[in-house]
Amino acid sequence: MRRSHGPSGAGPARHHRHSLLAVPLGLIAVIVAVDLLSGPDVHLGPLLVVAPAITAAFAGPLVTGAVGVLAVAAQVVIGIFHGGLTTFNHEAQIIGLLLISTVVVVFRYAHERHERELAQVRLVADVVQSVLLRPLPARSGPLRMAAVYRASAAQARVGGDLYAAVRSRAGTRVLIGDVRGKGLDAVGDAALLLGAFRAAAHRDPPLPRLVAHLQNTVYWDTVEPADSGSASETFVTAAVLEIPDAEPVVRIISCGHPPPLLLRGGRAVPLTVRDPALPLGLGGDVSEDDYTAESFGFGPGDVLLLYTDGAVEARDAEGRFYPLAERVAGWREGDPRRLVDRVHADLLAHAGGALDDDVALIAVARTG
Repeated sequence: MRRSHGPSGAGPARHHRHSLLAVPLGLIAVIVAVDLLSGPDVHLGPLLVVAPAITAAFAGPLVTGAVGVLAVAAQVVIGIFHGGLTTFNHEAQIIGLLLISTVVVVFRYAHERHERELAQVRLVADVVQSVLLRPLPARSGPLRMAAVYRASAAQARVGGDLYAAVRSRAGTRVLIGDVRGKGLDAVGDAALLLGAFRAAAHRDPPLPRLVAHLQNTVYWDTVEPADSGSASETFVTAAVLEIPDAEPVVRIISCGHPPPLLLRGGRAVPLTVRDPALPLGLGGDVSEDDYTAESFGFGPGDVLLLYTDGAVEARDAEGRFYPLAERVAGWREGDPRRLVDRVHADLLAHAGGALDDDVALIAVARTG
């Protein structure tokens, strides 16, 4: 997860705000000068309200208030020059300018407070994402890996898609999934599944036993405590992979998830299992006998591309689905990082820059 660090850009931003401050100050000087030179019949004092209004667009409430005070002082100067402050016209202008400046300062304060709260929320979301979707290791034994996650909401940091990779004694285990739920419930279910996977996968249980553990974890979490026959509608499509270090194979148990693509020799072959299991959370309590891992060849130079259905269900302006297999086969890209970044950029271009669903991508390449 890439992050930007505020302090490095604070100096240039502050200098930019200081340079912008010359605009309202210059307007005050110009308005006063023109008003004083135009005679008593021309009243430009009311235009001074633009100074605090403009300042509020780029400065905080204190600076905005200071410019407002300066604008009121300028109005007082104009009033004295054109016959004194006791006239009704000048008194009304001064009071009106003072009230409007106060309102602008109050709104600027409220806006700045909202921005601080939003920044805090985004910081918390960044922490949640870093806990849920830990960066995959660049290398795991003979494997090279990379991942990309894109939430459908423009400002979202987390969503219902998930992935993880765990190093075991004999190889690497990889999980990719998609929670069928919305909001905080989906994030909670993703956290539950990822925690169960990380806790169990490194102990090296047989792959069917590992998947049975994940199924039971999700199922019993969705069952209402007061009624064991009532469960929520949440479930998770997932694919769990085991890639041994010493064998050129990959073993897969698919729980209703889109099949991974095997990239080899300019072709993209979907690794479709013959007997996919139900999504995690459906089907009740199970044992390892309910699952069977299927093996596929995965040798040096091969690349696996794992994805959630948001990658293949994205549509362009004419309603056509994104042709993932066709694109990646034509690229012949063997580097995992470049592959997922290229798919991500091409997917956004296909969808017009906005996605209707979360997307997670993982590329795994076996070296010699």
